[in-house]
Parts: sequence; structure tokens; C-alpha cells
Amino acid sequence: MANEFLRLTGISKSFAGVHALRNVDLTIAQGRIHCLVGENGSGKSTLIKIIAGVYQRDSGSIVINGKEFERLHPIDAIREGIQVIYQDFSLFPNLTVAENIALNRELADGRRLVNWRHVHDIAANALAQIEVNIPLEATVGEVSVANKQLIAIAKALRQRARLIIMDEPTSALTEREIRVLFAVIRKLQERQDIAFLFVSHKLDEVLEISESMMVIRNGKIVSVGERSDYDTARLIFEMTGHTITEKVYDFEPDLSQPALLKVENLNAGKLLKAINLQLHAGEIVGVTGLLGSGRTELALALYGMLPIESGRIYIDQKPVAIRSNRDAIAHGIGYVPEDRLTEGLFLDQSVARNIVVRTIGDLRGTLGLTDPQKINGQVNHWVEGLRIKTANPALPVKTLSGGNQQRVVLAKWLASKPKVMILNGPTVGVDVGSKGELHSLMKELAAEGMGLLVISDDIPELLQTCNRILLMRHGRIVEEMRSKDTHANELSAKLIED
Repeated sequence: MANEFLRLTGISKSFAGVHALRNVDLTIAQGRIHCLVGENGSGKSTLIKIIAGVYQRDSGSIVINGKEFERLHPIDAIREGIQVIYQDFSLFPNLTVAENIALNRELADGRRLVNWRHVHDIAANALAQIEVNIPLEATVGEVSVANKQLIAIAKALRQRARLIIMDEPTSALTEREIRVLFAVIRKLQERQDIAFLFVSHKLDEVLEISESMMVIRNGKIVSVGERSDYDTARLIFEMTGHTITEKVYDFEPDLSQPALLKVENLNAGKLLKAINLQLHAGEIVGVTGLLGSGRTELALALYGMLPIESGRIYIDQKPVAIRSNRDAIAHGIGYVPEDRLTEGLFLDQSVARNIVVRTIGDLRGTLGLTDPQKINGQVNHWVEGLRIKTANPALPVKTLSGGNQQRVVLAKWLASKPKVMILNGPTVGVDVGSKGELHSLMKELAAEGMGLLVISDDIPELLQTCNRILLMRHGRIVEEMRSKDTHANELSAKLIED
């Protein structure tokens, strides 16, 4: 290939005897947008870290810019123009935007004294290259997730990037922010001949942005081709090894029966105004809107994490006061948060303990002590039922992939069988195979009488799983749609309207 930038041949890698990669061949062409897709645990992250020099391969060869590297170190990869933007962006939240963009390059150039005007000019020039405007003096911790992504790209450009690898870059972005990111990627590809390796499990986005496709399954590259050779069905089959079909959740609640959850004229925090909604037993109701629309604030108010100024909440026709998450739990409301790492898990504790933490009181034996057999039974039930990939449930939950961590959060709440379950971004970071299984599980729970409130901007997910969708804007519910009467393009257009 004339414009070949990177070639991997026969790459294998094992951890403690477990094969993460098996004989992987991969080629990246300069100035093209490549996509790598695969389920959680398929080997995507290991492959990225080998390309970046973080992990050393057990066998195989790596050629970058025509040079073969017997042992590739991170500094070698950076010098050759390889930049990886991980899901956490690897930015310093306490430093300014300008400092994050410029200081790494300044250090690499051996400067001993910092010229702050020079730092400012460097950062301004880097942002100008991607045609975005972010306040240079703002600390990175203050800016949105979308802007963090763009800052990371600008920082990569300052490192003279020739290949930018983006690991799940859209997992926390809204529809509008994704459009901005894609526009930036295409500009850099066309104007600066930069190659991209876009690593994701969101197939609609992969099919939109990619020019060539690579599918990895169980540590092996199982399919390579041009974008035109693939559609969603083929990608799913290549990723999972089987066909996945999912039926739309077509449910009509009995409106003659009282609502399971009723909210009247709720005002909460600084944003939520005059919220009215009903959720019946068996319903799955979606809530969507742009970042800042109030969708997450609604979840937090119902879960007792955002002060309610006025209004009423009813559970099973009874008025309830929800002033804390303990109140919400006591009234049968469960909440799967958007940020599983800081809000949903005890990272240093085992998978098993995280699963049973909500139900430990129900797992006692005849003497009032916890019953190991009951605990193991519940843990094994959810590990198998949600396909949580772990070598041993006794391992810390932080050892799992992001998607598997999300499944542990779900298992923790589902084990307690709440009346109302609020799911905020329930499948963020979850691969397509597990996503279908989670959707099926949500529908099964609804069929058993649970009411589910699903907060998401994943339009296919909302249309597939919800019988009604509520659109929020500026802290208010502005429209209600029946999923079976709504098309994806229509909902997308409404979602990005001002």
C-alpha cells in the first residue's frame, strides 16, 4: 500500500496464559478514517495499547513509517506521530485549556522557562486548526465532555500527530456534539492528511464516519473491508458470530388503571420547571434532550439527589416525600447513574460484593448470618444472566471493562426488584451483543410490572425499547411522542432543534 503508515503482522498477546490477541494483522493507511469494532473483551483496548507502546507484544512485527520496531515504547510511538485519545482524555482538570494543549510540546522541546504568551498563542493556533472556540483560560475541569474531546484533539495536533486513535469518543456526547466532532475529524483528514482509528461499538456512527472497517472478535481480526461492504446486520454478525434480532417494544398501558409513578408540577433545582409525567406498570418511557436540557436533573430529583422546590410525587397513588436517595429507595425507586465509576460502583470491592450490596439483608440464613450459598446463587445468576465477563466474581470490579462494569451496576439494582427503575444512559459503553440482551431484560422487567424511565440520547435505543418518548428542553418537557409513530430522522431533528 503506497500510503501505508502502520502495519501490524502476526501480533499476539497473552495475560496470565489468557490470549487477548491472536495473530492479528492490521494496516492503517495515511489520511484515511479506519474503524475498529468489537464486543467488550474482544481485544480492542489491548490492540490500542500495543500500537501506543504501552503493552509489549508477545510475537509479531510492528512497522511505522517504514521502520520496524523490535520493541516499541510509548515515546517511540509519539515521535512517529501516534496519538491515543482514551476515554478519560488524559487531561489535567486543574490546568487551563491553554496549558493542557501546549505544555506537553513545550516540555518535549526542552524549554526550561515558560513563556505564557507563547503557550497562549500555541493553544489558540491548535484550536484554530480544528475551527472551534474554547476559552483558553478556563480550567479543563470546568468545560463540557465534548470540549474535553476537542481539547484532546488539539493537544494531539501539537504533538505532530499523523495517526489519532480515538477510543469510544462519542460515548458521553450528545447528537449535536457528535456532529461537531465528525466535522473536525473530516477536516483534519482532508486538510492535514491525518489518519484516524475510530474505536467504537456504536454501529450507526461507525458506518457514518468510516472509510474502512476492521472487526475483532475473541482476539482475532475476523473481517476487513471497505465501508461500502458493510451494513449494521453484517457488522453485528461479524462482531458476535450470530444474527441478533430485536423486536420493538409495542406496549399499550391500561390507562383506566392508576399510574405507578405520577409527577405533578415538579420544580427542582435551578433548571426543572413544571414537570408533569406519568409512568404506568409495564411501561418503558424514554426521556431525551440535549446536554443541559434537564434530563439528568429529572433523574436526580426523582432519586432524591436534587432538592425539590415544589410539586408532588405519587407512587401507587400515594403521595411521597423524596428528600434523599434513602427516601427514594424506601419507596421502590432505583437509579442506574450515568457515571458508573464515581456514582455506581465500589471499585476496589469485588464484583460479587457490588452485586449483592443492595440485597445483602435478604441473603441471610436461619441464624441471621449471611448465607454464602444464597450470596453465590445471586451472584452467579446475574453474572450469567447479564454476561458479565470476569475470571472470578471475587476479583475487584475495577478489573472489568467499562461495559461489564455497567452490567454490574444494573445487576445490583435489578436484584432488589424496585417498582420504578430510572436508567440514565443504560447501555453507554456496552457492546452490541450485550446491548440487545440488556434491552430484552428491560422489556422482561416491564412485562413483570416494573415501570422504567430511560434517559438517553441514543435514538435507535429509545425507539427500540420505549413505548413513549418525552423530549426535554430548557428544563421542561416540551413534547411527548409514541415510539411506533416516530421515525429516527424525525426524532434526531427534534433533538438538535434550538
